[in-house]
Amino acid sequence: MEGWDPQNLILPEVGKLCRSQSEYLDQHFKTQKDVSSSSTSSSCLLSEWTKHCSDYDNRLLHLRTTLMDRTLSWISSSFRAKASLSNLNLTLSASSQYGTALKRLLGEELRLLALQLHRIHFIRQYVETALRLEALVGDLEDVVFSSGNHRPGNMFAKFSTLLTSQDFGVKEEKLLKAIKVMNDVEEIIVNVEKSQQWHHLFKSVDHRVDKTLAILRPEALAEHRALLASFGWPPKLLASKVESGGLSKLLNPLLLMHGNEKKSYAQSFHVLCTLQQLHSRREARKFKTLGQKECEIRLWAIDELVTPLAVRMEYHFVKWAEQPEFMFALVYRVTRDFMEGVSDILQPLIDAARLTSYSANEAWVSAMVHILSGFLTKNVFPALAERYKEKDMKLEVISLWLHLVDLIVAFDKQMQSLLRYETCLLFPDAQRRGISVLIVFCDRPDWLKIWAKMELKDGWKKLKAVLKDAKAWQIDDKHRVDFDVSTICEAFLLSSREAHKAPFVAESALKIAQEMIDRCQTLPDILSRAKFVRSTVARFFWYFSNVLLLHCRNAELPPEELDGSTFVRACESINAARYVESKLQEWSDDASFLEMTIAESNSNMQEQHQGFYDDSFFEEEIKCLAELETNWLMEIVAVLLRQFENLTLEYNHTEDSNAFIEALQSLKSQLHVLKKNLNGKDFLDLWRSVADGLDHFICGSILGGDVKFSKKQSNEFGTDMQALFLVFQPFCARPEAFFPCIRDILKLLAMSGEEVKHLLVGKKSEKYMQSYGISHLRFDQVEKTLRKLKF
Repeated sequence: MEGWDPQNLILPEVGKLCRSQSEYLDQHFKTQKDVSSSSTSSSCLLSEWTKHCSDYDNRLLHLRTTLMDRTLSWISSSFRAKASLSNLNLTLSASSQYGTALKRLLGEELRLLALQLHRIHFIRQYVETALRLEALVGDLEDVVFSSGNHRPGNMFAKFSTLLTSQDFGVKEEKLLKAIKVMNDVEEIIVNVEKSQQWHHLFKSVDHRVDKTLAILRPEALAEHRALLASFGWPPKLLASKVESGGLSKLLNPLLLMHGNEKKSYAQSFHVLCTLQQLHSRREARKFKTLGQKECEIRLWAIDELVTPLAVRMEYHFVKWAEQPEFMFALVYRVTRDFMEGVSDILQPLIDAARLTSYSANEAWVSAMVHILSGFLTKNVFPALAERYKEKDMKLEVISLWLHLVDLIVAFDKQMQSLLRYETCLLFPDAQRRGISVLIVFCDRPDWLKIWAKMELKDGWKKLKAVLKDAKAWQIDDKHRVDFDVSTICEAFLLSSREAHKAPFVAESALKIAQEMIDRCQTLPDILSRAKFVRSTVARFFWYFSNVLLLHCRNAELPPEELDGSTFVRACESINAARYVESKLQEWSDDASFLEMTIAESNSNMQEQHQGFYDDSFFEEEIKCLAELETNWLMEIVAVLLRQFENLTLEYNHTEDSNAFIEALQSLKSQLHVLKKNLNGKDFLDLWRSVADGLDHFICGSILGGDVKFSKKQSNEFGTDMQALFLVFQPFCARPEAFFPCIRDILKLLAMSGEEVKHLLVGKKSEKYMQSYGISHLRFDQVEKTLRKLKF
């Protein structure tokens, strides 16, 4: 440690000293005078510390010598053992009489001896590696603690802004030499750990290298700051022009550098990049092999440009607490105006330093966003969150909070647009989401919860305003087209609101939900984004489903009071539910929602909501809307069947065709109203369900009644059924196909006496009945029907 000067060391912060160190310093430096280099106490301590360092150096040299001697002794013993074994093998081979027996006796000992030799080889390899690492780390510590800063003065003194090229050359040489040694250490560790897992050795080396880095990095950063200050960084911000709306371009000192300034800056930038590359390599290796947390590494040289800018900006931010739009305008203006210098000057330096996967523009924009998000985190949102707890301040806080979020969303789009052309190929949208002021909510779930509540309340307020409008439940008349069998396939390809015949309120609800989704799109953390969407959009659609349900319940009337307007209200809710359901499924298939679904499945939320996210993000909301559609379609079907039953009571007893025709006319009228107002897919399900219900109802009436069928009555029944088929003729080409039981009864009623006799005495099997064209009635039902015939 020859030439060691303690004044050139950078002391740790007071808070990082252990108790014994603090007590030692308090004991020897009681007053300000004791700290002076001219004091007797300081001189004595300096002599004492110099002697201690010299003693430690002598002890370290002695340990190295001892270790080398013992290693050579082991190696010598290994060679002698190898020679002895060779001689023994020759002897055994030569003695044919005793060779075989001795080999058997010595077999076990030889195996154990081989293991010992392997162990010796392992120890030898370990010792050689440890010695190489010790030599390199010792050289590193010599470089850092011996050469130091040759400029005289107190170790706490600030760096001068008038630095010469020679100063930078000496310091750069020292730093680059230290970095080279650390790279050599890293190379040895990486190569050795492929075959050996010497964790304790590596941890010991890492600890010593980390201590050295803790000195080198601050020194390199301090030198870089001093260099920046020497050519006028940071520039004046001219904030008054921001307040007045002026957008004159700022002068960029990076573009004004020339000659030695530019050369010195390039050298300093290269040192920082090289040091960061080493740091990045070490962190990646620790994360992989030692299980340590991987650090997010930003570009240090860019951060050094931004840090002094942040100090100047925050001065203006405090003045603009009530006018946050000026904060965003200033940050965007500075970021945009200096982009040219960052791209033209810094990116080539980054490339020259071979710092892969780093973009100067992205690092610059990200650092500037961090300035604003940091200020909002410390000074704005905490105050708003506290005021939100007060009842009389809630409305004002909600207005301010949402206005601030509006500014953030607009600002994020502006900042990301700056990277649209420079990094669109290297940094896709998914990565650029990290460049967002909304990151303030990622580490504060309580703020995210407050924001979600505000957004949900604001969205519900907007929806209630829409519901007050008379046009909210209107459906465009031009899309209420008649059902045409020739275009049946096209009718079920529903996509737009008009195709679904959904009212305007459905489109408004989706628009409100889309706005909520858009406002959180730049949230960097996927799980935070998913939590926000579930707390806002998902809950909003639960509320909306209740609105649809209430709208349907207001349409409930007993069958005797049923009119067209009752069905129209129910159709409006069903169409709205169908349209929103289709949109939610479409959203769930989007890449961003698939990303959130996967992230939730891989998180602890899977335990709380197991099975919810297997199919789509909005699985539960889609189920709720589908259930509403199904329930109310079945309700309409039940109402139509009850009404038909009431109107045909007389027909079932007296076979009065007039009553049946009246029931058919009423059914036809109601189906026409439903066809006009209900979307094509649900109307298809509805009329088929009605047809199925009528088929079973009429069949049951025939089988359960006491009516006897003569030839005339059979013909009249057939005519009535043809009239029933005609009601459904506009919806399909062969309506009788949807009345299988009635079709079988008509076949039975048309049989002759001889056919009836053969069928009744024949085999009671399905195949036998199918030979007569009867396939949907059981034999007991067939027998009942045939016994009602009169010949």
